[in-house]
Amino acid sequence: MRLTAILMHWKKKPSPGHVWRGKHRKVKDPSFFDLLTLRHDFQREERNMLFLRHPYLTNEQSHGHMKELKVPPNFRAMNQADRNKRFDKHFTWQDQLVHLRTTDRWE
Repeated sequence: MRLTAILMHWKKKPSPGHVWRGKHRKVKDPSFFDLLTLRHDFQREERNMLFLRHPYLTNEQSHGHMKELKVPPNFRAMNQADRNKRFDKHFTWQDQLVHLRTTDRWE
């Protein structure tokens, strides 16, 4: 009986709350769908490697192929320039506190 109790608790069990991670986690058995997904991933990777090994154009043909295309405008830089033009004005303390000056007379 003692030997049975020892053998049943020989392998550590996962701690409650963290069953799927850690050193002594439960490992989920792969399903048929997982195997199909892995197979499709391998096929896609092999297709990509084929395209990389046998390119459509040679290096001589692809050299300078984008010279005719114009560079698209950089809209982000344009928007940043507009925003900086509106908000990067220099303010002094007098400009910030001008609302406190109600009268210029000394009383």
